[in-house]
Amino acid sequence: MPHPIPDEILTGGRLLTMDPHQPLASAMALAGGRILAVGTDAEIEALTGAGTKHTRLHGRHIMPGLVESHTHALWGACRDLFDVYVGYSASLAELIKATRTRAASLPEGTPVSGGPWRHEMRTEMGARPRNLLDDVSRAHPIVLFDTSQHLAWANSLAIEKAGLGGVPDDIKGGVIERNEDGTASGIFAEAATSPLRALTAYTDVQMAEAARKFTRYFNALGFTAFKEPMAYEPELRAYHAADQRGEMTLHAAAHIVKAGIAAGHVSYTEMERLRTTFRSENLRTDYAKLFLDGVAPGFTASFAEPYLASSGYDVANHTPDATLLIDPAEHAAIVTELDARGFTVKMHAVGDNAIAKGLDAIAAARAANGPSGLRHEIAHCTFVSDADLARFAALGAVAEMSPKLWYPNAATPAQTAVLGKKRLEKCHRFADLLAAKAEMTYASDWPASAPDANPWTGLAGMLTRRDVTGQFGGTVGPAQAISLAQALPLFTLQGARSLRMEAETGSLTAGKWADFITLPKLLSEMTPEEIGACAPLQTRWKGRIVYED
Repeated sequence: MPHPIPDEILTGGRLLTMDPHQPLASAMALAGGRILAVGTDAEIEALTGAGTKHTRLHGRHIMPGLVESHTHALWGACRDLFDVYVGYSASLAELIKATRTRAASLPEGTPVSGGPWRHEMRTEMGARPRNLLDDVSRAHPIVLFDTSQHLAWANSLAIEKAGLGGVPDDIKGGVIERNEDGTASGIFAEAATSPLRALTAYTDVQMAEAARKFTRYFNALGFTAFKEPMAYEPELRAYHAADQRGEMTLHAAAHIVKAGIAAGHVSYTEMERLRTTFRSENLRTDYAKLFLDGVAPGFTASFAEPYLASSGYDVANHTPDATLLIDPAEHAAIVTELDARGFTVKMHAVGDNAIAKGLDAIAAARAANGPSGLRHEIAHCTFVSDADLARFAALGAVAEMSPKLWYPNAATPAQTAVLGKKRLEKCHRFADLLAAKAEMTYASDWPASAPDANPWTGLAGMLTRRDVTGQFGGTVGPAQAISLAQALPLFTLQGARSLRMEAETGSLTAGKWADFITLPKLLSEMTPEEIGACAPLQTRWKGRIVYED
């Protein structure tokens, strides 16, 4: 059969294909949004036919589009469009000022949401933090989230409207910080934030605007695929609608929340309905989400060893499983059932005890169901114990590495205060997991614990364990640094596998979608600082130019 005529050929470039069978090339042919052939200039030029466009790259670098495995894309865009946002390094005074300004601009009764605040601000907030926000406004419900987005700070009106006034009942899986009389102080964690989040929900119109914004943002960063890690029906509806409108120029997968951060579990019947209703050409919905623990600064991450006594933690009464959001036996049963139903499960787990329980649940699913072929994921994998390093490969589990805490940032002091510098040295163990043959993926967790979704600073941080922007000094766990060649598969091939799209994207291989980015020069010729400042010249998705500088 004659070879199809390319729509376009690109020659004279330096292509890093991420295809082990042909790692380097200079030219590529495209047809119908897919890669027709990869090879030398002469090989590709020989395919040219009538109507073929010829693009000369003049030595520029081409590589596969990047995959972001854990980002709350709609949430991040809504933050920038509609919330109070002062940045992760702002002072408490700056946050209060911005919140007061926003409240003054809105009709009385309109909720004000945003942040973030950091845990070292707690002393400034006073013994009853709600009072400080009451001084900002008593006519607007105010809910401000911390840098991790796992804790909320609310004023009295928000507390009342959320049904948490008076002496509120405890909420399973949640923490309500209380005054001496049992009333809420204004600080809430994990599932206890759920009724406050309901006050600040975004409209469908806002979500549509946010979908357009994050798509432009991601394409400009070089992303051609991403995974939404925490999808409820409003998020699924917004992603599906954007895809139906042809506005979401990204491959996407959405993990439907089954249990953890909100009170109660979503039924399997409802999970199946959501999966079927919102599946579309570029939105994959065979994914589920569980929350196993919280975050270290709030003492809600589950560790085998206690937090530092100097941080105010009750060391004498430390119980590792006390902060688990799901009972281990129930958790194992849920993962086993989801595995049987064909859902890839992503499990939020920060502390080493939570990570161990996540792996235990995958082991239970394997024992009950046999090899399903599903690569379940431990999200964040912040503190993996020595004993669990080898279990990822043994169980066919994925260590999803997020958020961008493997180099110094605004949250590092809070982490150090509750865990100590020694334990932080084993934060995000890239080198150790690599040595244990674990499969890893890259994720930012934007906007939770990451001020931006920029993958290039994340990549540079993997290579150096430094903040290459120079905003924060020092290093975090320098022994866990890895090389560029070791890091790039997390952003490409392994990211594609996490979307079950390894046969469709992730490398420049004939037959796959033409998802790629153009850079001014090879990443291997850049310093870490240059990588951190990198910006694509062009992003293609299914052959289309979706971003161009």
